[in-house]
Amino acid sequence: MKLKKKDIFFQTLENMADTIVQAADYFSQHVSNLTDVTGFANEMKKFESQCDTYTHTIITELNKTFITPIERDDIMDLTTSMDDVIDGLEATASRFYMYQLGQPDEYIVQFAEILRQSSYEIQKAIHLLSQKKLLAIREYTIRLNDLENQGDELLRICTKQLFATVSDPIELIKRKEIYERLEMTTDTCEDVANMLESIIMRNS
Repeated sequence: MKLKKKDIFFQTLENMADTIVQAADYFSQHVSNLTDVTGFANEMKKFESQCDTYTHTIITELNKTFITPIERDDIMDLTTSMDDVIDGLEATASRFYMYQLGQPDEYIVQFAEILRQSSYEIQKAIHLLSQKKLLAIREYTIRLNDLENQGDELLRICTKQLFATVSDPIELIKRKEIYERLEMTTDTCEDVANMLESIIMRNS
């Protein structure tokens, strides 16, 4: 008996989620000890390009497929929001390179950990979506919302600390932008959760 081939959309979304996990893992592992900032930025760019390829696959398939497993708009919006997560990680890494940022501080490391955890929640949720276990996804969307709240709180703490301790305006601008970009990336993880929530509502 031939095994049923997995739907191209679900397969590509899973591949994308797996790449987000790899990227967030890499980011989190290397950001705490940045010895080679150029290599770090280049490696993150590879993950981002890989996700662009998956996005392209989904657009191509949507253009030629008549019946899709869930609404076309849902597939597209989910793909876009997942792509935004990897874009956020890559954009942060490229700023480490552009600003020649010294050692990342404890707050950047904490943001990286929040994003690493978020990426695993996205991965679990997307794999459940493939299996059409829609209601089981809720557990992970709740976790993603919670992690985004942690990101908000961390931004408040580190911004306050930044203005209290850093007097060099250039250093302050660099750090502030990195913090805000990391927090924005936690927002994009929550966008994925919100997209999944609306898919659950429409299909269950």
